[in-house]
Formats: sequence, C-alpha cells, structure tokens
Amino acid sequence: MSLAPFPETSTDDLVTLNDWLIEADPVEIADELTRLSSAERAVAFRLLAKDRALEVFELLDPVLQQELLEGLRDTSVRQLFEDMDPDDRARLVDEMPAKVAKRLLAGLSPRERALTATLLGYPENSAGRVMSPEVVNLKSSQTAGAALERLRRIGASAETIYALPVTDEARRLVGALGLRDLVLADPSTSIGELMDTEVYSARVDQDQEEVARLIQEADLLALPIVDTENRLVGIVTVDDAMEVLEQEETEDVARISGAEPLGRPYLTTSIPQLAKSRIIWLLVFLAAGAVTVNVLAIFEATLATAVTLAFFVPLVIGTAGNTGAQSATTVTRALAVGEVRMADLLPVVGRESSAGLFLGIVLGAVAFVPIMIFTEPGIAAVVSLTLIIACTLASIVGSSLPLAAKRIGVDPAVMSVPLITALIDAAGLIIYFLMAKVVLGI
Repeated sequence: MSLAPFPETSTDDLVTLNDWLIEADPVEIADELTRLSSAERAVAFRLLAKDRALEVFELLDPVLQQELLEGLRDTSVRQLFEDMDPDDRARLVDEMPAKVAKRLLAGLSPRERALTATLLGYPENSAGRVMSPEVVNLKSSQTAGAALERLRRIGASAETIYALPVTDEARRLVGALGLRDLVLADPSTSIGELMDTEVYSARVDQDQEEVARLIQEADLLALPIVDTENRLVGIVTVDDAMEVLEQEETEDVARISGAEPLGRPYLTTSIPQLAKSRIIWLLVFLAAGAVTVNVLAIFEATLATAVTLAFFVPLVIGTAGNTGAQSATTVTRALAVGEVRMADLLPVVGRESSAGLFLGIVLGAVAFVPIMIFTEPGIAAVVSLTLIIACTLASIVGSSLPLAAKRIGVDPAVMSVPLITALIDAAGLIIYFLMAKVVLGI
C-alpha cells in the first residue's frame, strides 16, 4: 500500500492508513512519508504510536525532521526531541534556524542538553559530530561476570553493546571486546585477558568520511572515538557510518554531474530548488561556450579556407571532453575511497596521461579511414592528430585538477567534470586549428 495520494479529510482513508501504519515496517513508512506534502506528512506522522514515531522520525532526513517538528504541538515536539539519540539530535540542530534550535535545546533535560552541547562543540564534518557519547566501556581489570552485570544494568541507554571498548582506570582506550566473546567467556576471566589489544580507533576531530571509510573497509560494527590523550569519548556505529557515506557520495555524484546537492529527498524538492541546484554550473558552461565562440572567431580565416574542418569540431571537443571527464571521475572516486593520496600526484598523472595517449591513438586510427574516404587525407590527419594530443592533454588535466583541489581544501568533485569540460573544449579547438595550420599549411 502506498500512502500517496493522501486525503486529509476522509475518515475511511484515515482508518485504512492507521491500520497500514501499525503493520508496516518503519523503513517503509519513512520512505512513503518522503513522498507526501508537508501537511499530509504531519497528519500521517501523528497517527503513529509513540515508540514507532521516534523510530520513523530518526530515519528521515534532517530537513524533513525539521518540517515535521514545525507541524507538531509543542509538547509533542519536546518529547520527540528529548527521546532522540544525541548524535541524531545534533545533526537535526545543524539544519534548524538558530532561534528554533535554541528554544528546543532549552527544553531538554540537563543530561540530554549537555550531551548534545558536547557534540555541537566539535568541528563540522568531524567524527565528534556523528559519534554517540552514550557508550558502555569495560575496564581491563574487570572480570567477564562483572562486565556482564554492568551491561545488564546500563546497556539499555547505550548506542550499541555489540562492540565494547576497553579502557584503563583513566579511561584511556587499551582494547576492544565483542559481546559474543564476553558472553561465552568464563565469568572469572579478566577483560584484560579477553580483549583484543589491536583495536581500531579514530580521533574526535578526524574527518567523518575517513572514519566512515575505516568502518566500512575494516568491517567494524562500531569504532571507538578518542580525544588527543587517547581517552574514550564516544563511538561511531556502522549505521551512522553508512549515512555519512551515503551523504558524501550523493554530494560527489551531484557535483560531478554539474549540480549542487539537493540536501533533501527528490520528491520533496520544489521546482525552484531543483533549478537553483543546477544553475551555477550551467552559467559556467555558458561562459565556456562564449570562450569557444571566441576561439572559433580567432580561427575564422582557417575555417574559411577549409570549411570541411567545421564538420569535425563537435567530434574533437566532445571526445576530448569525455576523455577528461572519465579521468577526473576515476581519480575523484579513488581519492574518496582512499586509494589515491596527494603523494601519488606524479604516478597518477603519469598513468592517466599514458592512458589518454593510448586512447587518442586508438580513436585517431579508427577515425582516420572514414574521414579520409569522405573528405581528404589531410583533413583525416588533422582530426586524428588532434584526437591524440587532445585526449592526452584532457587526461592530464582531468587527473591533476581533483588532486589540486584536494591540496587547497576544495571538494575534488567540484573541480571535476564541469570545469574540465569547460577547459578542454577551448583547448581542444586551439589544438585542432593549430594542427590544421601545420598539416594543411593554411
């Protein structure tokens, strides 16, 4: 059953909807809520039982969470905000107007307000912003039996108990232990004997994407987060890591395609918002087109002497632009997943330029014969030589720009396909007409 379209006034439909909300999975409910208008979403959400409402609420994007809070009564808002996990609450506060956030934070219990304030004190996009400070740590001096008893007593308030950090008396991280190993251990065995001392951890100020990648690559359920003195301050769970990766990859895909991230589900985005996310790079393309026109004007005499050259302009600049885009996308992705670092600049550019040269030779050879048949050998030679040089140059530019962006602290995706296409179009034309002058003598 789908919630949309959702009539607000029909009693029969509300009864049917209520029955569906009782039976449906929270993930499915959250997905369907994103397809409704703000008013319909608020009505459907009010029908959820209290425990299910919180579960569904935490599955929604922060922008939709904010809209829902605006449509609920103050008492409902305060309770929902109070019951959220601190890391989810901090993420929501980041999306709120400052006055609304201040009012909601003031209504929290002292403990929850302190936990949230701690997370908000860390830099944006850092591990501290996505970690949960509600973590159960075991002491290395404890026995397995004592640790299990402690888990039964306070485990319900923790983010997770499946991966358990182990600390010394000063709360410094010394190891980790899985719940399975703890449950199966002899109750009299010390945690120090059971724990794994080769434990992954991350600094609280480390970039959240790096932390999420580590959790993914090391197949971790959770990652302990420590401060500058290696003291345990929180934990990042695998579900939060997957959310970070989804957000980062969504941003990269949007920017590689020449748009800004929407920041909200597609079906809840207005037409003006869609247009706004795309207009900036379209203006860049427009400016690049103006540069291309100027290049054509400069070589107007060359075109007048050999009009046939004009037929192959789209082929040359299109092929070079696509080659550069492929190189940029490959390198940007390799940077994102940690396969390439700044120290790899020369090897990366070397590999990509060699690949570009190889591609240019192949494409030039494939294009030569049909162009020669339909025009003349000189024109075919111009196009083929241009493809070789332009594809090589495009690969060099496409591989070096994302690395240069990383060096200066700019998202590599911003510097990839749109900018490279703009640069290569003009450069490809210049190479094309210079080759025509050399080969054809015009």
